[in-house]
Amino acid sequence: MEEGPYKYIRDGNGKVSRVIRIGTRKSQLARIQTDSVAAKLKELYPDVHLEIVGMSTTGDKILDTALSKIGEKSLFTKELENALERNEVDLVVHSLKDLPTTLPPGFTIGAVLKRENPHDAVVLHPKNMGKTLDTLPQNSVIGTSSLRRAAQLKRRFPHLEFKDIRGNLNTRLKKLDEKEDFAAIILAAAGLKRMGWDNRISQILGPEDCMYAVGQGALAVEVRARDADILEMVSVLHDPDTVLRCIAERAFLRHLEGGCSVPVAVHTEVKDSQVRMLYLTGAVYSLDGSDSLKETMQTSITDLNKIPEEVDERVQRVGVTADKIDGPAQDNAERLGIDLANLLLSKGAKEILTVARQLNDAR
Repeated sequence: MEEGPYKYIRDGNGKVSRVIRIGTRKSQLARIQTDSVAAKLKELYPDVHLEIVGMSTTGDKILDTALSKIGEKSLFTKELENALERNEVDLVVHSLKDLPTTLPPGFTIGAVLKRENPHDAVVLHPKNMGKTLDTLPQNSVIGTSSLRRAAQLKRRFPHLEFKDIRGNLNTRLKKLDEKEDFAAIILAAAGLKRMGWDNRISQILGPEDCMYAVGQGALAVEVRARDADILEMVSVLHDPDTVLRCIAERAFLRHLEGGCSVPVAVHTEVKDSQVRMLYLTGAVYSLDGSDSLKETMQTSITDLNKIPEEVDERVQRVGVTADKIDGPAQDNAERLGIDLANLLLSKGAKEILTVARQLNDAR
């Protein structure tokens, strides 16, 4: 039964409970990610009824164009947000790296879950088993549709060539295995692990080879900002370290005005000493990787505030609402991202990114 914007269900004993509808992309990986979030919610709230609603997004439909060329920031999220706005779903599960750093008004990220391995992975064509990017033959073709990956890897492995490859994980692996077009492809380790395809990972690329995308490896739950009860419900899924790392990364990207169409990469680490420190390394690259700027900064994220925040107005930081996590620590993380972006901008990051954007548009 529908009651206002919400949907309720009555069980055999006449007990009424609310149905929480979760929106997701239809790809197998998106479903696996959504099911994992649903399972966590079910464990925490056994009485709640969960319903999963699958949808196709623009990014899933336009498969013949490189992502960076489509020029739409919310490629994989728009249709899901429309459903959220129309009250057709109550929450949506995304890969955090698909979510723009500025969300449309009325939406917020109510949970950022514990991050899976954020690094990129090399998946080799079966005939190259046992090789690494270093040992692949001269002019071997590597498939990646990410400007960030291509720029860093061209710089690090000049003997290799890089070509676009699109499609979901299943499609890309099929293109790799069934044709001779690619010697290897580069994919996020997190997606491969979630699909149960760890055995296809030949090499994990460390930060010295390839730093990752902002938010990579973390799942985010997007909700309506005014839905206090849903926000409260999903907030228990927040992983504090992941939240702080991703706030810093997102603030860095937002301040640089980067997106899908420019090569921006990050690396974050939380280190425990006398005080807990958050380290952020950020870099920008020209499309061929020949030009680059990279710097590291850090800030304290020790619980700076012994008294929990009394929040009248829910505070969003780069789209994230995390009332239960120390406010000053979140502010420090956001400041860190902005400060690092300013440092790179002072050294000429704007010029590098502008040229990269123009060249990419002209391709």
